[in-house]
Amino acid sequence: MVQARRQARAAEAAQEAQAAEAVSVRGLPRHWLLVLFGAAVLPGAVLVVVGRSLEEPAVQAWRTVCLAVTVQALPFLLLGTALSGAINAFVPASVFSRLLPKRPALAVPVAGVAGVVLPGCECASVPVANSLIGRGVTPAAAFAFLLSAPAINPVVLTATAVAFPGSPEMVLARLLASLVTAAAMGWLWLWLGREEWLRPAVRHTGHRAGHSRWEEFRQGFQHDFLHAGGFLVVGAMAAATFNVAVPRSVLDVFSGSPWLSVLFLAALAILLAVCSEADAFVAASLSGFSPVARLAFMVVGPMVDLKLIALQAGTFGRAFAVRFSSATVVVAVVCSAVVGGVLL
Repeated sequence: MVQARRQARAAEAAQEAQAAEAVSVRGLPRHWLLVLFGAAVLPGAVLVVVGRSLEEPAVQAWRTVCLAVTVQALPFLLLGTALSGAINAFVPASVFSRLLPKRPALAVPVAGVAGVVLPGCECASVPVANSLIGRGVTPAAAFAFLLSAPAINPVVLTATAVAFPGSPEMVLARLLASLVTAAAMGWLWLWLGREEWLRPAVRHTGHRAGHSRWEEFRQGFQHDFLHAGGFLVVGAMAAATFNVAVPRSVLDVFSGSPWLSVLFLAALAILLAVCSEADAFVAASLSGFSPVARLAFMVVGPMVDLKLIALQAGTFGRAFAVRFSSATVVVAVVCSAVVGGVLL
């Protein structure tokens, strides 16, 4: 009797394991139709309820900003997750060991300069950096790439030149301040960073023998896009709330002080969460602030903003996001002030 019960329990455990494996292979929750229905209906219902209790123009403004941030960043998030999936499935790990220097201290600036090859925003750099770490790249180099890619790629620098016509020094200042910040944060992680601050990967990285590379690409892309997309929406909602709640008269209070204007525009870049391809035009419109303050806006924004903090927390863990984002803000403001003071 006892042996029969043990066999029954073993069979039941095996069935549960097979069911769990089937769910993980599909990559969908058991009640995914109900989840999908709730995701489609609940936001609209909340919007209707809020719209009845608040002024309609405010709700429309909130909805417009939220959708604008989301739609603006979504194509680059799509690009980043697709690139992350491709790296995971098709690029051998030996490639990174050949391209980057063996010494981590030298790999950091090389990875920072390599950020120029990814024409995307911060939403694209997070999943790519996560995939690089999973493939054996030292975290310090991956984080330098994460910070530099959305700030120094050709699309961003071209947009900066268009937004500030006749001011090539602003483009040069943004390039140098962003590169120095990315390298400094990479070295700072080598000095003070701890592996326990990083949440371990929840999926296999790299190609597995006997498996289809295209299927691995699909699974990796699906996981990263759905996971990061939810945090992107949360960050966009927070940025929209700030845009609606804070009156524009507050801007005039800080524009008169050189130091307060730098700190205020750095904080504004974090809260507005403007995509790096568009933030130069926002900075150019803030004509009441000094050039150094506007440079800080363009350096801090691509490296630390609400949606990026949310993406980092969802990808690497909250312990990492809090420490890394706080340190990045300080280093970016200092680098912007020094570089801007010399060039602008």
